[in-house]
Amino acid sequence: MKTIHSVHPSDFKSYDTTTIRERFLIDKQVQPDQINCTYTHYDRMIVGMANPVNKTLELPNYPNLRAEYFLERREIGIINVAGAGVITADGQAFEMNKLDCLYIGKGTKSVTFESKDASAPAVFYLLSSPAHALYPTTQLTHADAVKVELGSIATANKRTINKYIHLEGVRSCQLVMGLTILHEGSVWNTMPAHVHDRRMEAYFYFDVPAGQKIFHYMGEGQETRHITMDNYDAVVSPPWSIHSGSGTSNYSFIWGMAGENLDYTDMDAIAITDLK
Repeated sequence: MKTIHSVHPSDFKSYDTTTIRERFLIDKQVQPDQINCTYTHYDRMIVGMANPVNKTLELPNYPNLRAEYFLERREIGIINVAGAGVITADGQAFEMNKLDCLYIGKGTKSVTFESKDASAPAVFYLLSSPAHALYPTTQLTHADAVKVELGSIATANKRTINKYIHLEGVRSCQLVMGLTILHEGSVWNTMPAHVHDRRMEAYFYFDVPAGQKIFHYMGEGQETRHITMDNYDAVVSPPWSIHSGSGTSNYSFIWGMAGENLDYTDMDAIAITDLK
């Protein structure tokens, strides 16, 4: 399991593109019949991808967790971003269509992933954080997610926000999770930009058309940098960093947070005119 260590904002100012990619980017993790996870030192968040094709995959217990099983002291949020699949948690099976979400609380000993059709396999995106309280395993379909329409075609950021795991939705100990779908003709996400000193965040880009790119912006509001990202790439955002992006086409992305609170609106906005 890859490990990402914390970075001080003053050090970040000296990073070139290669170093930024090494310290924050999680790429090439969606591989057939594999579960690949990355352990971050930002609120101990684990970012993972599971791509069952021809066999059932079981969530492993990594040695560096020092646990009897993966979710002994953790919770996990999972969103399917591809073909139909099934997640089984301690013997209970959940049918997972594209954009459906499943929250699994701590104490669940066995979690497995499978696809309904090997020719159109599921791709499951996983976020896991430490948990000190138990909340029940809960499924939320895309149709039942809270939806918020934001932006406009005029500013190229018309988008639909889908909230899954949050204070007024599926309850969790630390996790906040949802996804944003950019409408055709729109390319900007999370603009105006913001930071939230009390939480880290991770973005996972998907439905990026072949041959297109995402320009992901990060850094302090007065010291911005960017890296380019492909379909199924994820990126970690420290609490001091903005997390915003623009694409050469419309796309979708999953956002997920962990840290001090579950308040979706806990953020410090930065005016577009103040970005440098």
